[in-house]
Amino acid sequence: MTTVTRLRAAGTAPTAPDSYGSPYQSYVYAYPHKTSYRRLPDRPALRSLWAAEPKDALSLYLHIPFCEVRCGFCNLFTRVGAPDGLTGAYLDALDRQAATVREALGDAGDVRFATAAFGGGTPTFLTAAELQRLCDTAEHRMGADLRAVPLSVEASPATATADRLEVLAARGTTRLSLGVQSFDDTEARAAVRPQRRADVEAALGRVREARIPVLNIDLIYGIDGQTDASWLRSLDAALAWRPEELYLYPLYVRPLTGLGRRAQGADPAWDEQRLRLYRLGRDHLLAHGYEQQSMRMFRRADAPPQGADDYACQTDGMIGLGCGARSYTAGLHYSFDYAVGMHEIRSIIDDYVARPAADFAHAEYGRRIDADESRRRHLLQSLLQAEGLDVAEYRARFGRPPQDDFGAELERFADRGWLDGTDTHTVLRLTPEGLAHSDAVGPALFSPAVRAAMAAYERK
Repeated sequence: MTTVTRLRAAGTAPTAPDSYGSPYQSYVYAYPHKTSYRRLPDRPALRSLWAAEPKDALSLYLHIPFCEVRCGFCNLFTRVGAPDGLTGAYLDALDRQAATVREALGDAGDVRFATAAFGGGTPTFLTAAELQRLCDTAEHRMGADLRAVPLSVEASPATATADRLEVLAARGTTRLSLGVQSFDDTEARAAVRPQRRADVEAALGRVREARIPVLNIDLIYGIDGQTDASWLRSLDAALAWRPEELYLYPLYVRPLTGLGRRAQGADPAWDEQRLRLYRLGRDHLLAHGYEQQSMRMFRRADAPPQGADDYACQTDGMIGLGCGARSYTAGLHYSFDYAVGMHEIRSIIDDYVARPAADFAHAEYGRRIDADESRRRHLLQSLLQAEGLDVAEYRARFGRPPQDDFGAELERFADRGWLDGTDTHTVLRLTPEGLAHSDAVGPALFSPAVRAAMAAYERK
């Protein structure tokens, strides 16, 4: 019985599909989004937040908020360049934070890290010696055995130098993600990402020489001037390196970014272009032996397993270090202040660098996660993956099937052909067209409270 049939049999009248608008509403890489976080007036102590949490399979994320350039589409928490001494001072603060957080986690025998990641920004903005310090903080302060767990690191072509890659490989990096975006120099300039294809190819050669087990290449579709033919050329240029993973991202134009001056509002022609290029890229990768893991992620069929995807960004038990990182307990998501504008980002980084160790013992910004939000997170993190949501697992965790909690939403997805109706008692899985519309499916599951908080957020 399909979801639609089940709901109708239960006496629920079919609901007409909502008007979802653009298929490109929001990339749901974490829920709730940071723009729904607010200052926590009680500043809860980390020791109390983590006291009752399972700590035997934690994820560790270290954030480096520096880049050599800021791409036109980027709204990440990062600044361009660093004055003399700032990266060293930042690593000093990161080490102080790590020591304080590790103490708050309690007995060392109870704490184990199952995955680790360095993100940003661009972690490889740091020098080779500074990357050694970063690894030392993860290992010696936090107790993460980087050679025994999956370790993912983000890099740019300009900073993927041989000495940096040598450090990362020696310290246990299992996955290197290279932000290429396009192999076409004209498209790279249109995305305000100044780079030459020759430099990209040289960087890819150095990554392969470093023998890091998994290479991921990020590509973007929907760039001004991009055509079907140029998109396929970029895909083929990436495939020539036989990357174990490929991420295909739709271009977004967000406020306060370099491309943010572009006219905002509905653009059906651009939506159609992005959908067409997405389908073209998806089919091209599937035909070349890649398996689709989500709307964005494709993995080579023979690639070594890497554990949780996307740094387990949706999973409880995340420890984030650095001024742009988030941490997740079952009942609270927390971080430092958030901004996109360069002036505000610099101010937050300066504040972070000046903090004494004791200042890191409390959560300052965040959002409480109640039972409803917990169910939404579980549904989101599962449904947006190609393998879908295990109904029995959901029932075991929450005491009832997801159809009881989200029947109306699932009905609307089914009516649009986005939900596979093969066996909804066992698994809820998006159809290929549903995966193509993941950036509309995800936001449709946001709670009214999160929507209101995001709408009320004052951009800075």
